[in-house]
This record gives sequence, structure tokens and C-alpha cells, in this order.
Amino acid sequence: MASPEAGPKYLAVREHLRRRVAGLPEHTLLPPEPVLCEEYGVSRITLRRAVDGLVADGHLVREQGRGTYVTRPGIRHEYRESFVHRIAGFRSAMTEGGAQVGTTVVTQHVAPVPPSVAAELGLDPADEVVELVRLRSVDGLPNHVVHSFLHAETYPKAATEDFGHGSLYEFLRTEYEAELAHSRIKVDVATAGAAEAELLQVSAGSPLLVVRTTVHDPAGQPLVHSFSRLRPDVSQVEFEVSVSGH
Repeated sequence: MASPEAGPKYLAVREHLRRRVAGLPEHTLLPPEPVLCEEYGVSRITLRRAVDGLVADGHLVREQGRGTYVTRPGIRHEYRESFVHRIAGFRSAMTEGGAQVGTTVVTQHVAPVPPSVAAELGLDPADEVVELVRLRSVDGLPNHVVHSFLHAETYPKAATEDFGHGSLYEFLRTEYEAELAHSRIKVDVATAGAAEAELLQVSAGSPLLVVRTTVHDPAGQPLVHSFSRLRPDVSQVEFEVSVSGH
């Protein structure tokens, strides 16, 4: 490989191969295993582990007697937050659509508010927030890492609530009778750091979609700010808009 990438070797090979096959016509045969092993400087076990991941994700197909060839995966999962009639978070929207959503809490603590979050939530620089970081999976596959921030003084229970199950938005409605009235969403692109890459099972430096959401109450007061960093190979972002009276 032209340049080494951080993280386990097979992940670096898998990501390089993914980018490579994305530029090849469908049904193109890959070179034989010995050729690829020599090219990437890895063992057959490492190469097969990398190829296995691309087969599972729908980028490659193995066929007895033919070899391994390029295919085109469909979008496996949508990243969906619904803002029609009511604001439903990722878990609620995806579960209603029949997907199996898993959540692992990575970080949950009270911390000084970051300047960018203070601006979104209308807080003073001296304020503290509950920072909640969760890894989300869909049907067993890592999908995204979401960072959520709430004013610690206003929502102290968020620092100790078990968010391994259930919805953050429903927690706000149930525990604090919060009215989630409207949301502002921004989408941009970033790259995965080493720790994040390990969680999402991609190589460091891989591109990620970033969805930033700030939810407000009926008076326009911001309640919670979140940003989700998604694997683009297994996700797409969907927006649905409903205009009252139409």
C-alpha cells in the first residue's frame, strides 16, 4: 500500500479495497489472492478478513469457480429522524420502520460547555452540560456515533439516566415535560479519528457524514444539541418535510 493507515491492518486493507472497487465496473474480477497479498504486504488470513467485510457489506461477491468480483450494494440502512407531526429521534424512527437498533453508551458526564455547543444552546461559557456519547448500530452493524449535549443545570437527571435503552427525546418529554417543537439540521463531511474508527469498524481517516441537530421548544428555546457521525457506506440521510395546511 502506498501509505500505512492507523488501526488494525485488515481494516486498512478493507478500506483501500473498498475505495478501489468503487471505481471499477460491476462484475470486474479481483486479482487472485496471492497477487493481492503481495500488493498489500499482508497474509492470506488478513486479506480474507478484509474481503469478508466487503462481501458482507455487498461490495464484493465470491463465486465458486469464478473468483471474487465487484457488485454494487444497495443502501443498507437509512439514518432517519422524523420531524413530521412530531419530533422522533433516531431510535424511535428506525424502530417504527422495523429495524433493530442497538445503543452502547461510550461517555456520559458533566463537562464545561464547548464554545460551539454554547452558541447552539444559548449558554454562557461558564455553564456546564451533560455530554452523552453513544454508538448506534442497526441490525447488528455499527452505523454512527452520536454526541448529545444538554444544559446540566436544567436537565440534571440526564447525567445518570441509563441511555443504553430508550430515546433521549422521550426522556425529555417524560422526565421534564419538554415540548420538542422544531429542529434545525445541518449536514457536512468529516473524517474518522482513531478511536471513532475503531467503534465504527472503519480505518482512521475514512470519510464520515456529520448530521448536526438542535431541537427547540415552541418558544424557540434550544433544548438539546446533537451531532451524529455516520458511516456513509451503510447510511443515507433522509429529510421529510410537512407543511401545515397542505
